[in-house]
Formats: sequence, structure tokens, C-alpha cells
Amino acid sequence: MQALEEKIAHLTRTVDDLSDTIARQQGEIMMLTRRVQMLMQREAEREAASGSGIYMGEERPPHY
Repeated sequence: MQALEEKIAHLTRTVDDLSDTIARQQGEIMMLTRRVQMLMQREAEREAASGSGIYMGEERPPHY
């Protein structure tokens, strides 16, 4: 009986640890998602402001 109680206690602790890890990772994913959205919006605004679209191959790139 004591062996079962020990296993249950171990499994409960493992589940709690995994739950904490998942909650932390969810927070990180949400933060990274917001950052990617901000970067995409910033890049779209930059492209719209510059008026240049896709490089078609016949134009010289800006670094020349």
C-alpha cells in the first residue's frame, strides 16, 4: 500500500511540474507570437512607405 502511495505522490508531483512547464511555455509562445506580429506589421508598413515591392531581377538591389 505504501508503494502505491509513493507512486501516486511521485506522479502527482510530475503532473504539477509538467503543468507549470506548460503554463510557462504558453506565456513564452504568446509573447513570441506578439513580437512576430509586431515585426510583420512593421515590415509591412516599411514596405508600404518605401513603395518598393518585390525584387523582379531586372532592378539593381539597394546595396549597389
